[in-house]
Amino acid sequence: MSSAPAAGPQQGSAAAHPSGVVAARSAEAVPAPVIELRNVSKTFGEVRSLSGVNFVVNRGEIVGLLGDNGAGKSTLVKIVMGFHKPDGGGEIYFHGRRIDDWSVARARGLGIETVYQERALCEKQPIWRNMFMGREPRTRFGLLDVKTMRAESARLMSEHMGFTSAAVHPDNVVTTMSGGEKQGVAITRALHFDAELVILDEPTMGLSLSETRKTLEFVGNIKKAGKSAIFIDHNVFHVYPVVDRLYVLDRGKVAGVYARSEITMDELIDRLYRVARSGSMD
Repeated sequence: MSSAPAAGPQQGSAAAHPSGVVAARSAEAVPAPVIELRNVSKTFGEVRSLSGVNFVVNRGEIVGLLGDNGAGKSTLVKIVMGFHKPDGGGEIYFHGRRIDDWSVARARGLGIETVYQERALCEKQPIWRNMFMGREPRTRFGLLDVKTMRAESARLMSEHMGFTSAAVHPDNVVTTMSGGEKQGVAITRALHFDAELVILDEPTMGLSLSETRKTLEFVGNIKKAGKSAIFIDHNVFHVYPVVDRLYVLDRGKVAGVYARSEITMDELIDRLYRVARSGSMD
């Protein structure tokens, strides 16, 4: 099995020990990861959804998260989002600082934003309303600053979403857009509000081929903006082309961590089949 890069711990190796990770980073002066989960487990009643998971997302990195249903992907992501707290012994670090009061509000306050497969947009509202939903700038009189929101939305649509046609403008109602364009609005909104880490929860689900391609282009814009992302999906063909590294989960454990440059698509698919049959990548 290919090893993960030096910036992140390898599952089951000596380098996964937290003190070893810190020492290595200090010696090499490598920036701390955006987020790091150490020895994270999660139990619901008698069901253990995660067991001893080490997970790292570095700055400017897109990390893929793969696994069958029940592998633990949703639980892991909900811990990152702050919906769940890890069991005792698990630790969460953000930019190298351990965070003990982990919650949804804390995660969002630190710059963790989620783009859901449903996109969480108001379909009958214009683009500018969706861009600033819940975070609307106001004038000195306390009124909505519509002029600023329209102008800023137009800039974002041009610079981040690549919309240059005069036919596409901030007053367009979201329901008139394609699925891929809607995901673009959701991703651009997250980046505009200084997201450090964008969680993409199956963003290509239910999209056509052309819409999927557009969505993957928007995913690439996250890296171009110097931000990080976690890309969760069942479809390896969508995840592989745009990520830097991949985590494979199986039965609540990390079955493998791969740099994309170190594994081909065919090799990855073969190992995914192997872990589905036996629970092991070997």
